[in-house]
Amino acid sequence: MSTKSLAKLYSNGKNSINGNGAHKRKRKKVTTATIRARKGGKKITSVTAYDYPTAKLVDDADVDVILVGDSLGMVVLGYPDTTKVTLDDMVHHTRAVSRAKPKALLVADLPFLSFGVSARDTILNAGRLIQEGCAEAVKLEGGVRVKDEIRAVVDSQIPVMGHVGLTPQSVHAFGGFKVQGKTDEGAEQVLRDAVAVQEGGAFSVVLEGVPAALGARVTREIDIPTIGIGAGPDCDGQVLVTHDMLRLFNDFTPKFVRVYADVGQMTTEAIERYCREVREGAFPAEEHCF
Repeated sequence: MSTKSLAKLYSNGKNSINGNGAHKRKRKKVTTATIRARKGGKKITSVTAYDYPTAKLVDDADVDVILVGDSLGMVVLGYPDTTKVTLDDMVHHTRAVSRAKPKALLVADLPFLSFGVSARDTILNAGRLIQEGCAEAVKLEGGVRVKDEIRAVVDSQIPVMGHVGLTPQSVHAFGGFKVQGKTDEGAEQVLRDAVAVQEGGAFSVVLEGVPAALGARVTREIDIPTIGIGAGPDCDGQVLVTHDMLRLFNDFTPKFVRVYADVGQMTTEAIERYCREVREGAFPAEEHCF
């Protein structure tokens, strides 16, 4: 039985919510060239998605970039940090997001130790995210130390988004999730890393966990768009983890996050109501029966 046939069978016509599909069809597809051209112009918006339904929702919201981040390790898989995420995890979740056929640019993270070993391994692993995961670009953390690998991946016709500053895969090396670039020396290192990412051929770079003034400085001094997360308002764009901004993940909320809706609490209350109605015999009602 087809998906449409199943939908017709199980829909009662009362629970359907009209989506923004017409708007989505009118949107132009966002590409790496689109993002690159936004330097100093209209702000770039990015959020995370790790599955098909979330990808459809955020794409209908007119977001520019959907990031399948290795943050899924913490907010979906329950790990204490992102270093436990595997390439197979990333391929699995990226492929799920790609099935939504988003108009947004689809970018997937290269997880810990899938790069930084050799250029050949990095190319092959990035290739899996493109071929198997159907990503349209990959993101990798680091600056000067991974410049040559960025160049190798770009030369293999795979677009790269960089990521400097507080790079979560380096949590153990940093001694925790700590703001980077607070000292003069630290600020210069963040800038060197951003320049290296640009020289490697990346089309954009994420700046995470740096002082706002440094975020503004890096944005001024490099030619590719900066996408901030805890890097102040002067970056060329912003990215947030969807589970943070909707409080679907409530173990902690980073300082740089604004909670736009407490969907986690709404979910708990809705399921509490469901349980109550089942126990009281109020659900299912006549309109829910065949």
